[in-house]
Formats: sequence, structure tokens, C-alpha cells
Amino acid sequence: MSLFERRRSLFALAAASLVALANAPANAADTAKPTVLRFAWWGGGARHQATLKAIAAFERQNPGLKIKAEYMGFNGYLERLTTQIAGGSEPDVMQINWAWMAMFSKRGTGFTDLNQYKHVLALDQFTPQDLSMGIVAGKLNALPVGYSARVFLWNQAAFDRAGLPLPKTWDELFAAGAVFKQKLGPNAYPLDGELYDMILLSQAYVHQKHGMAYLDPKQPRVAMSPAAALEWVQTYKRLVDGHTATPLPLRASLGGAEKATEQQQDWVVGNWAGNYTWDSAISLRASTLDSQQKLALGEFPTLPGAANSGMFGRPSLMFAVGRNSKQPELAARFVNFMLTDPEAALILGKTRGVPGAQRQFDLLQREKALPALELQADAQIKAQKLAGRIELPAPLFEHARMQKFMREVFETVAYGKTTDAEAAKRLVEEGNALLKRIK
Repeated sequence: MSLFERRRSLFALAAASLVALANAPANAADTAKPTVLRFAWWGGGARHQATLKAIAAFERQNPGLKIKAEYMGFNGYLERLTTQIAGGSEPDVMQINWAWMAMFSKRGTGFTDLNQYKHVLALDQFTPQDLSMGIVAGKLNALPVGYSARVFLWNQAAFDRAGLPLPKTWDELFAAGAVFKQKLGPNAYPLDGELYDMILLSQAYVHQKHGMAYLDPKQPRVAMSPAAALEWVQTYKRLVDGHTATPLPLRASLGGAEKATEQQQDWVVGNWAGNYTWDSAISLRASTLDSQQKLALGEFPTLPGAANSGMFGRPSLMFAVGRNSKQPELAARFVNFMLTDPEAALILGKTRGVPGAQRQFDLLQREKALPALELQADAQIKAQKLAGRIELPAPLFEHARMQKFMREVFETVAYGKTTDAEAAKRLVEEGNALLKRIK
């Protein structure tokens, strides 16, 4: 065969190959679109970075899956989610607050019922009590990431300087203010907190004494009697007027009334010696203290004979699957991975607080990934739960409109714009009227 003929033969073969390739069925890997799940959450930088790494790990376990991350800070998150749910375009998986179930799923139909996907969920990793907190009208609307409650954090070094032991009773707490003022000066306070912190602390005292929180947890009504509501207001004033807690006007003058405690210079140097806060905030509070200070967990003061501790506790966060998800079983598997999988636990750590699933908790404890103070707080909270001394609050207590109303009433008290009796009357009468509108 001549050189010309060989070249013509090779050209014909190549052309035939190209035709065959063009007509061949496309490789499935080249044409298949990945399955996409949307996952929405809020948080800070550490939570975002860890969550993205956990998402990547789940994607590696599930080739062909792509999880679209929709994350932001807390401000604006609820508003965006409300709009999405109203329009039927909510994410497949979403991080929510426990109280939001009362807003989005009053009859249990606002989210996918996870009971349908028990076969892909390690529900045995949660206590029956924890699972019950995600049930609405018999439907498992969400699973808890963990459980959080209010605890007392004290600066042991500051109390040593004041010559006082850490408060164990209400009387010791109320009396500490005068001692701090006398021995450490007018700028020293045993306790700091935002207005909401002090509202909750005052409620804990009244709950113990009167056996009732502000709102009924089972029906939309004010549970406090007028006398209890009056004592709620008076307890708040007792904390402030007795120099036990930092006054709202003082906090407002130091960069904003809601400026976080750890950002306050008086906290950093030990002038403000305590905080009533979520156990999940312990690391934040400890992070800014100077080397002369020493943070300690306090006992929860309880009145003799009180049936309820008044400790304010509820699921820290919840994961729910959207009712319009086109891949609800896959979404449930992702929720299970995030909440119970060991690999996820090592990636996420405590970026969403101490995990509620037993397997993840045990692993992080073995790996010494949970600081000692947070473990102490977790043990204190669990002891109260096991003893039946923490009552799940009314979901509407954390409703945005109820929160705004309570803050507004207590602000008028803080700035001396109303009497104790007038404020208490508003809390009962206007509180009941508001509940009828938002129930």
C-alpha cells in the first residue's frame, strides 16, 4: 500500500471513530445532574467553617449529592425563613429554634414528619424526653441538636476580693450587691446581664416561690397571678436597686444595652463578677477575662420547698426537614449524620453547643473536646432535668412579639417611667390580649 493510500485509510478510520463517538450514548457520569439538598443555618464564623466541612464529609459518603449551603448571622434569618416557608420554597433541611415550631407548625404539619423515616434515624441516641420536645400533634417535626439552660457563672477571684463566698441562696445573692459596692467600689457589681437575662432570672425566683412561670406552657394565657406578676417586677427592681445587677441605663451608656457581657471592659477586669446566661455561652464569657480572673460555675439558688427550679431550659437548636422537600428521606439521612455520626461530631465539635445525641457526646468527652466548665454545667442541667425540676417553657414566651412586649414593659421599669403595680397589670392584661392575637 502506498503512502497516500495508508494516509487515506487512517483518515477514514479516524472519521468513523468520531462518528461513532458522536452517536454513542453519553456516559451517565457526564450527563447526570447531582441531587441537590438545601441546608440553611445561622451562626458565626467557627460554626460556618465546621458545618461546611461536615457537609463535604457527607457529600463524600454520598457521591452524586450536592448540598447547597445557605448560611448567615442570626439577624434576618427568621424573616427570610418565614418568607420561604410562606411561599413553599423553604430549604430541605433547616436549623430552627424550638419555639418556632409553634409559629410554623401549630398542627404538626408545617414540617416533614420524621417518624416516616425512623429507618434512617438513630432515634435511640436521644432520650424520650428530648424526642418529645420535637413532637407537635403526634408528629416528629424536628430533632434537638442539644439542650441548653440558664446557669450562673461567677468570677471566683472577684468574690475573693470582696471577701464573699459564691452565692448559693437567693438571700446571699441579693446581699452581695451592698458588699461589692462597699468593698470594691460603686462600679463593681456581683452580676451582669442584658435586660432579658434579668427578666429570666427574676422569673426563676417567682417560679420557685409561686409555682408558675409567666406563660402557661399548655395554652396561650398568662399563668402568673397579679400578685406573682407584681413580685416578678419587684424582684427585677430588687436586683438593680440593691446594686446586685448592673442597671439597664448603665449598660446602655457603655456601648449599648444589649452589648454582650464578654465585650464589657468591667467584666474583663473583674468589676462585674457574674453572669446569668446559657451554658452554651460559657466559652465566650471566659474568652476575654484577664489572667487575674477565674471563672466558676455556681449552684442554682432554690427556695426551700420549691417544686420547680425555675431554671429556663429548652432545646438549644433543632433540625427540621421542610414539608416541601422533594428528597425527604435523603434530608433525614443528612440530619441523622449531623446529629449522631461520629465523624460529624469530630468535625463540628461544640460549635452548636454540647451535643444531645449520646454517641456524639461520649465521643467528644473521650476526646477531651468539651471544656471542664461546660461539662459541669451540662451535668448540673441534666440533674435538674432527671429530677423533673425543669419545665419546658411556653413556646410563645420566645415569640418575637411577646419578647418585644416584655422587654418594653421592663424597660419602663428600668427607667422609672411606670410604677411596679402598673407594670404588673400590663404584664397580665396586655399579655393575655397579645397571646390571643398571636396564638
